[in-house]
This record gives sequence, structure tokens and C-alpha cells, in this order.
Amino acid sequence: MTVDLKMPSDIRTADARLRAEAAEPLPEIPVQEATKQTQIIAIYGKGGIGKSFTLANLSCMMAEQGKRVLLIGCDPKSDTTSLLFGGKACPTIIETSTRRKLAGEEVAIGDVCFKKNGVFAMELGGPEVGRGCGGRGIIHGFELLEKLGFHDWDFDYVLLDFLGDVVCGGFGLPIARDMCQKVIVVGSNDLQSLYVANNVCSAVEYFRRLGGNVGVAGMVINRDDGTGEAAKFAAAVDIPILARIPMDEDIRRKSANYQIIGTMESQWGPMFAELADNIAGSQPHRPAPLSQDGLIALFDGRDTGAGVVLEPATDADMRGKHYAPKPSLEVVYDDV
Repeated sequence: MTVDLKMPSDIRTADARLRAEAAEPLPEIPVQEATKQTQIIAIYGKGGIGKSFTLANLSCMMAEQGKRVLLIGCDPKSDTTSLLFGGKACPTIIETSTRRKLAGEEVAIGDVCFKKNGVFAMELGGPEVGRGCGGRGIIHGFELLEKLGFHDWDFDYVLLDFLGDVVCGGFGLPIARDMCQKVIVVGSNDLQSLYVANNVCSAVEYFRRLGGNVGVAGMVINRDDGTGEAAKFAAAVDIPILARIPMDEDIRRKSANYQIIGTMESQWGPMFAELADNIAGSQPHRPAPLSQDGLIALFDGRDTGAGVVLEPATDADMRGKHYAPKPSLEVVYDDV
């Protein structure tokens, strides 16, 4: 019996059409200013890089400038508002919702939203360790915000503090669902924080290709020691630098003691005032994320292992002392 392995002509035609369509260049999405009155801005960065520090001080400066600001912590650590409230833990939306639900009661604004220095702030929170998915917790938290009237609230800025190490599921929600107009990445002059920033840029670019409209407003370089890798990264992915926060002992000490420096009463006030102005005027950019090799190339090769050649492992390597040659089943044809 002869089996015809050729594809039917209609399938070949459809396959060729799909391949041709996939090969066509994607249309550029025009860069536009935010059309909503409220600017919703998501900030991403490696855990511990200083997102919460940046946002707490930025929100205070914006409020000092007369803006109505809502700060929402979207990190399961629930530490976004800790600096704002002098180290005091803020009841989270998820925790409060669970407790109220068990009691047969509804969550009210005053249960989860609190004010300090003219800033309105809340924490979404997350599940207990080992008892749920943090990303799902974020999604559940936003569903509760919608029930509380999120879309009817009157703010000039809504600042969302997201964990940047993970850009899937709930953590990628603002980018995937166009819930914000702009993304800000926070990084420093180290490979891991720039790796995370590059991942966020990749997520933004991916959803732009799918028709999304979220762009990157720019980068905040925190703990800047002057070595320049973060600045080279911003230039390489084509996003502006919004602020350079220096590696300074006074900033470190005051942050550790829960002191706000985003005020004109502080010597660092003008820096955060400039950051607020830059964010207000920055248009959402479409980034050009780097490959892994391109990212590593930003650093001195002596620090990143440049020139290393990968040596493939063999079956004998993997089996160690248990290795024994086996006859090959490969059919070898004589040369004709």
C-alpha cells in the first residue's frame, strides 16, 4: 500500500498564506499622550531595588504640588505604604475582604484606604505563604477595587507598585489589559535589576504587538553609583531616564528610619519634584528589549564571564561510573 505524504493543495495554500502573513512587518502603534484625565502609572522593578521608596516619596511630592494621588501597593509583601505610614502596617484589601466575608459584612473604603501627607494609600496584599497564588491575589484585589467604585474615583494620579520579578498572571495585569497608560521601571547598575527591567520592557513590547497601548514612561536609576550600566541600558532599549537617585548615606539612613524625603523641606525635594515633572510630561515609549547577550554586553566582560565557550555534556558524563558503551541502532548506508 502506498501512502501519499503530500499535503492537499488547499492546506499548502493556507499554510503559505499564514507564513506570508506572519512574515509581514508589524504596523507601528502611534505614541500618544494619555487621553484619560487620571494618569494610571505602574512601577516595576526587582524586589528590593527601591520601588516602594521611590513611590512613597514621589506620591508625597505630587500631593505637595497640589495633585490628588492614590498609591496602591500590588506586591504580596504589602510594604509599599510602610514608608508613608512610618513603618505601620496597613490592613490589606484581601485580608480585610476575607475577614469581612466570614462575618457576612461588606468592605467599606475606610476599611482599606488611609491618608497621610495628602496621599491616599492602600495595599492589595496577597495570600499566606504556601496557601495561594500571588498573581491571583492581585486579580482578586482589583475585582474588589472595581466593586468599591475604582473607575469613579477622582484622582490626578494612580500609582501602582508591582513586583517586577514576575511579569505573568496578575503581576502583568496593567500591561496585559491596558489598565495603565504608562510603566516606569526602577533599576540600578547591577545585572539582576536590569534583567528584570528588560523583562518588563519585553512584556510591554509583546502586548504592543498584540495591539496594546501601554508604553514605558522611562527609568528611575536608584542607588546610582556612577558606573553607568543602567544609563547604557536605558539608551539601548530607547527609554528616557526620569531620575537618578544617588547612592547616598543620608538617603539610606532616612529611608531605614521611615522618613519621607520627597518634600521641599528636604534637601532631596528638588530631585523628586523634577521626577514628578518628568513623569507628568513623559510620553509612553515603545521599548526595544535586549537579548540576554545584549544585556550582558552592557557590563565589563571581566565581571560577566565574556568569552566563555559552552562545552556540551556527553552521555558518558551523565552516567558516570554506570556508563557502558551500547551498540548503536543507527542505520549507516554505504556511499554510493
